[in-house]
Amino acid sequence: MNIDSRREARPAGLRINVLGPIEAWSGDERIRLHGVVQERVLAALVLEAGRVLTVTQLVDAVWEDFGPATATHQVRKAVAALRQLIPGGAEVIVTETSGYRAVLSTDQSDLLEFSMLLAGAKAAASGQDTESATDQLQRALALWRGPVLADEGGQLIRSSCATLEERRNAGIEELISLRLARGENAGLVGELRAYVAAQPLRERLRGQLMLALFRSGRQADALGEFAQVRSLLADDLGIDPCTDLTALHERILRNDPDLAGPAAAPEGPVWYRPALEASPRACFLPNDLADFVGRKRELESLQLYIDDVLSRGPCVIAIDGMGGAGKTSLAVRAAYAAAERYPDAQLYLDLRGYTPAEQPMSAAAAATALLRMLGVPVSRLPDEPLACIDFWRATVAGQSVVLLLDNVSDVAQVRPLLPPNSRSLVLITSRTRLIDLDGARWMSLGTMSGEDSAAMAASVLSKERTAGEPEAVAELVELCGHLPLALRIALSRLANRPRWSISYLVDRMSDESRRLDELRSEERGVELTLKISYEGLESRHRASFRLLGLHPGRDLDVSAAAALLGCLPAEAEDTLEALLDAHLLQQHEFGYYAFHDLVRSFVRQLLKSTDQGDTGDATSALKGLLDYLVHTSDHACNILTRGLLKGRKPIPTGVTNPPPVPPQLNDEKNARAWLARERPTLEAAVVLAIDGGFDRHVAHLTRNVVGQLDAVGMYREFAEIAGLSVISCRRLGDRELLRLSLSNMALAYWRLGRFEAGVQAASEALDIATELADRSSIAKDIGILGLLDAFLGRFDDALPRLQEAIRIKRELGAARMEAESLVNLSSLYEQWEHYPEAAAAAGRAVALDGERQVYEHQVVAYVDLALAHLGLRSYLEADEQLSNARALVEEFGSPAGEYAMVFAVSALTRHLLGDHDLSHRYAELALGHHRSHWTAIRQVEIDNIMGRLRRAQSRYADAVTHHQDAYTVALAIGYRIAEARALAGLAEAEIALGHTEAGQEHQRRATDTFADMGVPPKARI
Repeated sequence: MNIDSRREARPAGLRINVLGPIEAWSGDERIRLHGVVQERVLAALVLEAGRVLTVTQLVDAVWEDFGPATATHQVRKAVAALRQLIPGGAEVIVTETSGYRAVLSTDQSDLLEFSMLLAGAKAAASGQDTESATDQLQRALALWRGPVLADEGGQLIRSSCATLEERRNAGIEELISLRLARGENAGLVGELRAYVAAQPLRERLRGQLMLALFRSGRQADALGEFAQVRSLLADDLGIDPCTDLTALHERILRNDPDLAGPAAAPEGPVWYRPALEASPRACFLPNDLADFVGRKRELESLQLYIDDVLSRGPCVIAIDGMGGAGKTSLAVRAAYAAAERYPDAQLYLDLRGYTPAEQPMSAAAAATALLRMLGVPVSRLPDEPLACIDFWRATVAGQSVVLLLDNVSDVAQVRPLLPPNSRSLVLITSRTRLIDLDGARWMSLGTMSGEDSAAMAASVLSKERTAGEPEAVAELVELCGHLPLALRIALSRLANRPRWSISYLVDRMSDESRRLDELRSEERGVELTLKISYEGLESRHRASFRLLGLHPGRDLDVSAAAALLGCLPAEAEDTLEALLDAHLLQQHEFGYYAFHDLVRSFVRQLLKSTDQGDTGDATSALKGLLDYLVHTSDHACNILTRGLLKGRKPIPTGVTNPPPVPPQLNDEKNARAWLARERPTLEAAVVLAIDGGFDRHVAHLTRNVVGQLDAVGMYREFAEIAGLSVISCRRLGDRELLRLSLSNMALAYWRLGRFEAGVQAASEALDIATELADRSSIAKDIGILGLLDAFLGRFDDALPRLQEAIRIKRELGAARMEAESLVNLSSLYEQWEHYPEAAAAAGRAVALDGERQVYEHQVVAYVDLALAHLGLRSYLEADEQLSNARALVEEFGSPAGEYAMVFAVSALTRHLLGDHDLSHRYAELALGHHRSHWTAIRQVEIDNIMGRLRRAQSRYADAVTHHQDAYTVALAIGYRIAEARALAGLAEAEIALGHTEAGQEHQRRATDTFADMGVPPKARI
């Protein structure tokens, strides 16, 4: 924490206290803060005094979960208000480029004073000035008035408060220690009991209470406190009391006379003392890597475990992970770090569990090698293998050694080698988890973090070279899958080729078919490492590994694996777990398994090899997976459409022996979640199916996935998948599926602004629906054609088509489909400036969607209803509908374009109501929300709305920009009414700017375009 000592620049008499309920004072006068936003913003700045906090961090400080849409605005408003309330507020809350910073001196903040006193107490204690240390600790703790902010606030505040509370507790314990050291005992018991009641699991406090009780002649009470905390720790955490507390308990049990007087200063754990004997006799550890980076969390975890176990029993740590994860490097680093605590010897042995063309070393051979490291002459070594193992164990009994056993294949290799005492550290590395090694602490080593990977690159290549190509470094790290071995090979190639740019190697590695070739050197390579792990599998698991590589998604569950392997889910799970134990699969989430990127490249190479597996097996496995995905996605979609009058139209899938669906897929929530999660897999499965000639699977998978693609705004993917389905359906000759695919493709083309292509697809779909006499499909395809006609400006054709679609859908009782066409009709009426009719159509759509809880579509209906009210100049009614739309968007989410549209219309409406501040805020939200994800249609509409808003604000240059952007896109996609409105807006803005000639030309073209469509040339929205 930074404490600004330039007091002359600070206003006199200011005091802000956060160690309890927040309060601010100016001399003797209290500064009244208005509301929790101001309180929490001020508290966050004071808690992090001297540090710049961004607006986003302040939002996280104020709200526990996600803040409201106006959160950023509220924070900035609170900062401005605080500067007005606090004397000299602009000097206290300073604006920085990225946020705000509080600048306070120690006499202006109880927190800064608390920190200063703690630092002073620590310095005094180091100098043996216990009186001063005691005084400063008492003054520091007296500043606390209760929980910081009454334990309220967002994540940033809660984190700071937790840290402060820990500092307070540590201060209390240190003060008690000083008071015990100067002879206070009985007088401390009551105070300590209060502290222990508040923190019953703090073992140091409990030990201090036990010591005070013992020194007060209350040995039984002291022992009772230990029994109580032992029970609490076992019940709550499943652990035993710490070593220090257990040792104190034993000393109290035997009435140790050394406890009677003031306690001596703690010496610290015995393992930190210098070795009393000669230096270690033997060190055979490999060289520690000079450029070892990262793995801080793993090293700290190992260190803590070694500290905890050292005096309680044998310390055995087994580190497992996929080949190339850096297990050996980590174990070597940990062994050197612990070497001083195990001074008799530090031994290393490679048991060759994964060495090509070699058998793993036996336990007896390993014992012989270890004895030779200890200097045992060959003449003294027993001839019998078991006797050699016994000799090894007898030799190291009672010795304090580090034993690093590398590349272990199974438990049988290492169990006989474990030293028979508690004074040794055994580190084991293996590519499989040694689950039968009792008493071991397991650590599964994953890939490196992005930060550590970048640090390795800078260490090997130099900071200057990596700083020059940061994006390329990030790409290289991703292509290496954050695997240390892969990254070291790639970086070594670059280090030996100084003329290569990092980007050049990235380009070479971007081709997956040659990526593993790039990650190979003369003596090592990722492919070789993975091949060793693969060949170490049982033959049945090797076959399963290859077949699982056919799965096209990023991860797979047990059901999908069972479908691929042609077995029951329980058998599939056993196989997946075996591959997980071998680190050829990963598990980032319970129930789901995934290939590391480089392992996926490896298995795909295996699948391409002519000598690997049977092609017939692969085809059968792929069909099993596609059957499962079709059947399960069909089941999920049927669940989601149960609420419709007649449900979803059943179309035979052709899956003759349907596999079971996942057991949890039994309600709408789980069905929606499964479809959302499996969307990328379903999308990739369509491509896999069409390449494999499974045309019926293509059609049904497309039918089931396009709704998900549409919902998340992936319209290009929607069109591509629908196009593949059309190809497959034409090959099948299935007219019903072809009509469905064409209809979907028409919708995708509309989303993308490809209106003429959409008309062509919808017209063919309508012809087939008519041929099949399918009224529901006829209504749908007529409605799509009416929608496309409206966007093309063919209003005379659009109106009867939309009306006919609504009539048929109403007769069929298809309320959801009716609502969709009503919204389209409302939009047509609004564009035609028939606002009462537009409002009526949109209002009925809102009601129908509300009855069926179709919230994503109801948002669009609310916006159309608001636009109709704007046309009627009913601004309050428009604002009410937009409020409903915003509430749904905040609660359920929406695609980027719909979100931006809601707030763009809201901004215009609030401006028309005279609320310019909120209008500005809504405009920021609209324009700042993922513009790159807007469809062409939404881009045009939003730009025209924003252009109208800027004209109303007299910001004519900005209006020209928005309308020009709208016109360019509208012209490109043939969105005629939007094109005309953009021209009309340009005309008004240009004339206002004094560009009369240009404005008149725009007005002429707008009038002509409106006239072609039969629309009055007003372009009000």
